[in-house]
Amino acid sequence: MIEFSLLAALLAGLLGGVHCVGMCGGIVAAFSFRADGSAPPFRLHLAYNLGRVFSYALFGALAGALGASLKLADFLPVQMLLFVLAQVVMILLGLYLAGWSQWVLVFERAGGALWKRVKPLFQKLLPVRSLPQAVLAGMAWGWLPCGLVYSILVSALAAGSASSGAALMLAFGLGTLPNLLGMGLFARQIQPFMQQQWVRRAAGLTVAGFGVWGLLALAYSAFSNT
Repeated sequence: MIEFSLLAALLAGLLGGVHCVGMCGGIVAAFSFRADGSAPPFRLHLAYNLGRVFSYALFGALAGALGASLKLADFLPVQMLLFVLAQVVMILLGLYLAGWSQWVLVFERAGGALWKRVKPLFQKLLPVRSLPQAVLAGMAWGWLPCGLVYSILVSALAAGSASSGAALMLAFGLGTLPNLLGMGLFARQIQPFMQQQWVRRAAGLTVAGFGVWGLLALAYSAFSNT
C-alpha cells in the first residue's frame, strides 16, 4: 500500500497549496525582498525549496527509523493503530484545508517552541548572497511548524523504515513545490485563485477522501481475512 500512501502524500502537498499561501507567504516574501540580486530569482527560489524538501525527507527518515526501531512493523495491532491514526489525520487535514476544522493547528502549536530556536539561525542567513546559502535557508524554512508537514509525518512514522518514511515526505515535499515555487515568482497571480472558497473545499475534500479510502481499504482487508 506504499504506492497509495506516496500518491496521497504527493496530492496532499499539491492540494495543500491553499494552506501554503497563508502559512509561508511571509517567508517567501522575505526571500524575494532580502536577496542581493547575485543570482536569478528562479534559481534562488528553486534552491530555497530544494532545501526545504530535503528537510522534509530528513524528517521522514527519522520518523520512519523511529517506527522501525520500535519494531512497529512486526507488531500488527500497533501497526494497524498507526495506520488508522494516519488516515484519521489525513481526514482532519482535508477538513482543515476545506475550512471546516481547526484540529490540525494543534500540531503547529506543538512545534512552535522548536521554531523559536531555529528562527534566529534562519534570519542570520538573510540576505541571501549565494545558491548554497539559499539551500541552507530553505533547510531552515523546513522547520517552520506546519500542520500539513506534521500530519504527513504521522504516516511516515507508520511507514516502518527510514527509506519509506523519507520517500513519503519527499513525495509530499515535491507536491508542495509547484505552489511555493510559483508563489515566489507569481505571488500576485496565484494568491487570489488559491484563496477562493471552492478551490479550498475541492482540495480539502480530495485530501480527506484519501483518508476515507484508506480506512475503507483496511476494513475490506480485515473483513476478507475473517
